Amino acid sequence: MTEYIVLVAAAIVIEGDKVLLGRRGPNVPLNGCWEFPGGKIEYWETPQECLERELFEELGVASKAGAIIAESDYQYAEGAIKLLALLTVIADHNFTLTVHDKIEWVPVTSLLECKLAPADIAIAKKIMEMVC
Repeated sequence: MTEYIVLVAAAIVIEGDKVLLGRRGPNVPLNGCWEFPGGKIEYWETPQECLERELFEELGVASKAGAIIAESDYQYAEGAIKLLALLTVIADHNFTLTVHDKIEWVPVTSLLECKLAPADIAIAKKIMEMVC
């Protein structure tokens, strides 16, 4: 039996020495965990198109997603994901939260101090290697 892997795009928004994280709200899987905002890539989308759609839907901001800078494969109890991390620029900081209950600009050096979603930990380590 072939296992189905869900492709997920994650926005890596870096401004100065900080990176954008969202905390998953109480009514969603992995609630209370911090993550790089993003979502599932639909079959008709590129990772960039997915992120631009997801950031508008989840945060209410326009964005421009760029290159994939890291990948993370993770097996959750519900199934496997491949997380693609893309450098992303957002148009503004006027967030309207729908999936997250909090949004924070976290110093890159403090990423691993956050309670990150498991798949996001490898991405955080890669960002720290790149920036620090």
